[in-house]
Amino acid sequence: MAEAKKTEGTAASFAEVVDALSQGGLTWAEQRGRCHEHLLPSRAALVGMVESLRSVLFPGYFDTAESSPETNHFHVGAELAKVLRTLQEQVKRGLCLGCNGELDAMDCDARAGRITSAFLSRLPEVRRLLALDVQAAYAGDPAATSTDEAIFCYPGLFAVTNHRLAHELYRLEVPLIPRIISEHAHSATGIDIHPGATIGESFFIDHGTGVVIGETAVIGNRVRLYQGVTLGAKSFPLDASGKLAKGIPRHPIVEDDVVIYASATILGRVTLGKGSAIGGNVWLTRSVAPGSKVSTAQYRDDSFDGGSGI
Repeated sequence: MAEAKKTEGTAASFAEVVDALSQGGLTWAEQRGRCHEHLLPSRAALVGMVESLRSVLFPGYFDTAESSPETNHFHVGAELAKVLRTLQEQVKRGLCLGCNGELDAMDCDARAGRITSAFLSRLPEVRRLLALDVQAAYAGDPAATSTDEAIFCYPGLFAVTNHRLAHELYRLEVPLIPRIISEHAHSATGIDIHPGATIGESFFIDHGTGVVIGETAVIGNRVRLYQGVTLGAKSFPLDASGKLAKGIPRHPIVEDDVVIYASATILGRVTLGKGSAIGGNVWLTRSVAPGSKVSTAQYRDDSFDGGSGI
């Protein structure tokens, strides 16, 4: 009891805790140097923006109000106008956070406007790719009863939708915002796709939980992955200063028509040749030729009666 009283007596007051935390030094953003006083990017605003884009890319599926072919044009226009405002503001915040004081507010705002316009111009191509992804999900899963089921229910399609949007922003060299979008899908589905990964047409992730696709991975057309697949780096080279080298190609290249089954791990800048099938639980750190079939060692049921085989 005496010890308890002693502990209680030495506890800091609420005011002391507030003082200690509020005077604990600069925030990370202030240490890096902002171009001007501004707010940080908003995760909630970006998640809402992606949901607006989802309703545009899949009209009639994720709308908050009833829509019809007659009203779809107005719906798309209203949603894209909202996206434009939100994205330009969030991109500006990301640019200002990452510019280390090299740009002023007007420069960031103007650049954010150009980036947002370029992003919107790429949305028709994103929709074309997603339409092929939907068909790949329906064709690749015997349990799928319709493309509607794939759109509404499949976590792989949810994650790939976020990725295709984040990837366009990544290509436009927007800092931070693409990663927020991809990590939203990661938290919702368990599928971790870096926005830098390049993914071709008709891509399908079945089940999906635990899939990891690294930043410099390159995936061809009509590729299918199952749960737990990792397309990762084999090692992490250091630069001349002893720090991790950034941006170098270090993840696999997966050519067209490759299937990678559950829990396979592919590491390093290796190439999986066209039409290959990589079996479940395979650990692979070398390239394989087109048409290869790679599996773990097969189980053998040998008999050793009378000492035979020893």
